[in-house]
Amino acid sequence: MPRRAPLDDIDLDILRRLQRNGRVSNAELAREVNLSPPSTLQRVRRLERSGVVRAYGALVDAAEVGLGVTVFVHVTLSLHQDKPIEGFREYVRRLPEVLECHNVSGDCDFLLKVVSEDIAAYESFVRGKLSRAPGVERLRSSFVLSTAKHTLELPF
Repeated sequence: MPRRAPLDDIDLDILRRLQRNGRVSNAELAREVNLSPPSTLQRVRRLERSGVVRAYGALVDAAEVGLGVTVFVHVTLSLHQDKPIEGFREYVRRLPEVLECHNVSGDCDFLLKVVSEDIAAYESFVRGKLSRAPGVERLRSSFVLSTAKHTLELPF
């Protein structure tokens, strides 16, 4: 993997501000970081091209759009070889209910963050989709009762 150019303090300041408000205008961002608009735009484009900034989006309230159940699913695979692991990853990437998929250490192999309309919809998702994923040996669900913090801002 090629080494990326180090980020300076201005780059980090730009990133912090974009995390808080991805819709900020280039002119406003330039004022906030004390650079000219062309220099600021050049830095933002470099951060995007290099993959430091991967995407922009809106943080949508799941319950407000009818997705009232959030579940963390601990997945254990029956085989721990490259092909079954990659097959599972590919399968869950295609499931829109899965918001996050992490290969983890510990008691399970993967930790998924899943949303659904309600418990019945989650049961249908597990029976019809998730339990059919290649290599699944065991699923354990932890239902979110409430959320004290939800942010996408990285602490750098």
